[in-house]
Amino acid sequence: MPHMSLTDMKTLAERVFVNSKTAPEIAAIVARALVSAEADGMASHGLSRIPAYADQAKFGKVDGFATPRIEQPKKSAITVNAASGFAYPAINMGLDAAAEIVSETGIVGVAIGHSHHSGVAGHPVERMADRGLVALSFGNSPAGLSPWGGNRPLYGTNPIAFACPRRAAAPLVVDLSMAKVARGKVKLAADRGEGIPEGWAVDAAGQPTTDAKAAMAGAMLPMGDAKGAALTLVVEIIAALLTCSNIGFEASSFFEVEGKPPHIGQFFMVIDPAVFAGNGFLDRVEVLMTAISEQPGTRLPGQRRHALRAAAEADGVDLPDALFEDLTARAG
Repeated sequence: MPHMSLTDMKTLAERVFVNSKTAPEIAAIVARALVSAEADGMASHGLSRIPAYADQAKFGKVDGFATPRIEQPKKSAITVNAASGFAYPAINMGLDAAAEIVSETGIVGVAIGHSHHSGVAGHPVERMADRGLVALSFGNSPAGLSPWGGNRPLYGTNPIAFACPRRAAAPLVVDLSMAKVARGKVKLAADRGEGIPEGWAVDAAGQPTTDAKAAMAGAMLPMGDAKGAALTLVVEIIAALLTCSNIGFEASSFFEVEGKPPHIGQFFMVIDPAVFAGNGFLDRVEVLMTAISEQPGTRLPGQRRHALRAAAEADGVDLPDALFEDLTARAG
């Protein structure tokens, strides 16, 4: 299993994208996002995504040269049209703009429309927390979840994420999919010929399955059963309808070359905590974090990722042989 530094991984990823009809500056942004996922132990959102991304760019399902278009229809509202391009440049543009004005408005809503897969939902909000801001994100995706009691996928797995700054520690980051597990993990298992745990998904007939390929043809199960399905509906409305994007059942697959651009959406809420809570906000955050950590057996969300990230930055990451060979061939 090849072992690579994060720098070498980023260089390899950039070469693949440039060879797949993607502008160098966009290739660098996308590569950085995927390598960051690998560093955090999120292989399902890391370099394993490159073959599908690259093929879609090569054949025009995602526009590797797209320039996002940003507007500010109201003082505290920003919209970004990703223009059928990769999500990462559009998200960066929208959040950078929000960070510039949020101290005046208190809250800024950022709607990203006509977008593509946005990777690890926790990363963009974490960057806002690094700037002293609180941030929430909502994203929809191609249909993978059925409404509760239904038998046909309508919603995406619809990740949500939250990040909060801390006084002398890395930001608190909460990142979760509305499914019991991210669909990318099931796709990774299917690609490797591995099974999945019972309770993750059902097959096309609506029957429980541990076959990852059958799960990809069926539907994921929501966390929290009926309550999770209801929350998924909420996220679908926020992420798709507020951004003028496709509903999950209207969007084409992130994993296949065929079809029109998925044109899904992401919605962010950026908050300046000082506007609402004054200078004592960070002190109160630490009171809560301390109360949690004092209980034996507890762990704050995101702690494992930070440990994996530090190890990856120091020592690099292993890549599966087949993926490494595929990417090397694509890089030329």
